[in-house]
Amino acid sequence: MKTIAPRFRQLLLLLLAVTGALLAGAAPVSAHAALTGSDPKQGAVVDQAPTRVSLTFSEEVAMSDGSVRVLDPAGKRVDTGRTTDLGGTTYGVRLHSGLPDGTFTVAYQVVSADSHPVSGAFTFSIGAPSKTSAALPDQAAGGGVVGALYGVARYLSYAGFILTVGGAAFVLACWPRGAGVRPVQRVVVGGWITLTGATLALLLMRGSYTGSGAVGDIFDLSLLAQVMQTKPGAALVSRLLLVAAAALFIAVLFGAYEKRTDPKEKKDLTFGLAIGGTVVAAGLAATWAMAEHASTGIQAGLAMPVDVLHLLAVAAWLGGLTTLLVALYRAPSIEASAVRRFSRVAFCSVATLAATGLYQSWRQVGSWSALTGTRYGQLLLVKLGLVAVLVGVAWISRKWTGRLAESLTAEAAGATVLTQGTTTEKPVTVPAAGDETNTSASGTGDGPKTSRTTGEPKTSGTSDGTKPSAPGAGDDDKRSAQLARQRAALATAREKRIRDADPGRSGLRRSVLTEAGVAVVLLVVTTVLTSTEPGRTEEQARAATAAASQRSGPIALKLPFDTGGQDGKGRVLLDVDPGRTGRNDMHVYVERPNGKAFDIPEVKVAFTLPARKIGPLPVVPDHIATGHWSASGVQIPGAGEWKIAVTVRTSDIDQVTVSKNVKIG
Repeated sequence: MKTIAPRFRQLLLLLLAVTGALLAGAAPVSAHAALTGSDPKQGAVVDQAPTRVSLTFSEEVAMSDGSVRVLDPAGKRVDTGRTTDLGGTTYGVRLHSGLPDGTFTVAYQVVSADSHPVSGAFTFSIGAPSKTSAALPDQAAGGGVVGALYGVARYLSYAGFILTVGGAAFVLACWPRGAGVRPVQRVVVGGWITLTGATLALLLMRGSYTGSGAVGDIFDLSLLAQVMQTKPGAALVSRLLLVAAAALFIAVLFGAYEKRTDPKEKKDLTFGLAIGGTVVAAGLAATWAMAEHASTGIQAGLAMPVDVLHLLAVAAWLGGLTTLLVALYRAPSIEASAVRRFSRVAFCSVATLAATGLYQSWRQVGSWSALTGTRYGQLLLVKLGLVAVLVGVAWISRKWTGRLAESLTAEAAGATVLTQGTTTEKPVTVPAAGDETNTSASGTGDGPKTSRTTGEPKTSGTSDGTKPSAPGAGDDDKRSAQLARQRAALATAREKRIRDADPGRSGLRRSVLTEAGVAVVLLVVTTVLTSTEPGRTEEQARAATAAASQRSGPIALKLPFDTGGQDGKGRVLLDVDPGRTGRNDMHVYVERPNGKAFDIPEVKVAFTLPARKIGPLPVVPDHIATGHWSASGVQIPGAGEWKIAVTVRTSDIDQVTVSKNVKIG
């Protein structure tokens, strides 16, 4: 038993080390929605001031007035402050008129559909780039002290849920006698207190976490009112109501249920508690499913009940495992049948975790590349490895469980011997003051007293029925109490020696302690995983960002030509704006070698996409001014490597076609 405390210290150090390694390497907030496009786009230089700035995200976001701010070069806001939903995943904010030239900064802070804050900024310029004095917050949304506290509260809420649900399930399904064991009661009640406190903290910090990040805003009641109107806020309020119902369940479990002695009454109460507890536990799990990963993305209608089942299986396994560990170390004894029942419960929980986890992995990752190339996928691999280790240790625990029955039989025999030794104690004689000796069969001085001189029985009280305060009576009481404590300590020590000497019990303790240590690390990884952007979403955002970055901008070509005739040399300047698929405007300028514009009889342009056998698509621009031709509404039907051919005719018989390949996205 001397090694128990060091083991717990090692387990705590392991928890702190893993928690620090995982959380320190994580960004303050793992954004679950990414900015995939904007208009004007990042770094663009536009000729005229836009009337609106629009932003496109990889998924739907929650956006309120003031979520998007547009700052001029002097750092003053030039937006109206009211954001609008432009359809799909695009949102916009209107700008004031009469904006000056220079570089403008767009800052945004929104909340993704799975409750995590997302922030960022980019710039665009009107006319030409310029210096800007726009000041942006150094701290990203969800970071700082409030972000760290919010993360700790999330971890504690998961831990409290697991201990409350798993501990209660262990008592009802595996060890009904455990309802009267104090250490087991402390596990469940401690889990309930942790869950309640963490939920209250999350609700209070939610407004500051998704907003300013200031510690002082935690107690801002106006922010709290706004939070309650959001999906995550409603989930937290619902969790608090269900926690109140869980308090009633715990009171009955450790009160009326524990005191029932009639088998039929206890069976009926067990059934009622099982039904009510399942409803409350499923409701608590649903408060996570309705506000986090499961509520967004593909197949949300199926993903949420699967997530509830996954959380219940985690609680039954890890919470029951923690309760079993406490019982093995702190309870006087535990039946082998209870350990065997939990072994079956754990097996069913692991099977459920495997099935639901496989579905969740496919839904959140989506591809092998995301499994190894994204943070979510890498954490998922770590989690799978820990689950495999946990299953292996559980298999060892199952082997030790088979030996526990024999251990408990020996323990019962030892207890019988201990009882017999206790009841055959010799009387203890305690001398009293004066010439009299008080003797009793129990050695406590409470038996009948006789006079040494006469041999007559002495009365123990006065004529009025009161007991006289004989000298030395207080010392006798103290000595008796001391002897009783010594006997109890000896009995407890004998019981511990019997239990600790049994290899089956000690082996099961070691394996379950190892399971608990791995389970703690697994819980940390799982908590970090729930705050990390899913691999599927991250890859989609990367693809959208890459596609946006690869999309060509305005096309400007310089093509020298020589028709061979008189005045047949020059160059063609071809501009295509915006230079992307869809509708474009085209301008053609013809210049002499000295740079002066001049007119020629005819200019024609043709677009060809050889890879897809599209074209040539002829375009005949209209003559606008000397050396200038233009065409609007030029359609580019697809992205790819286009061949742009320009035919120049300088006389009735002199003409030439020059071409160049460009990438149009």
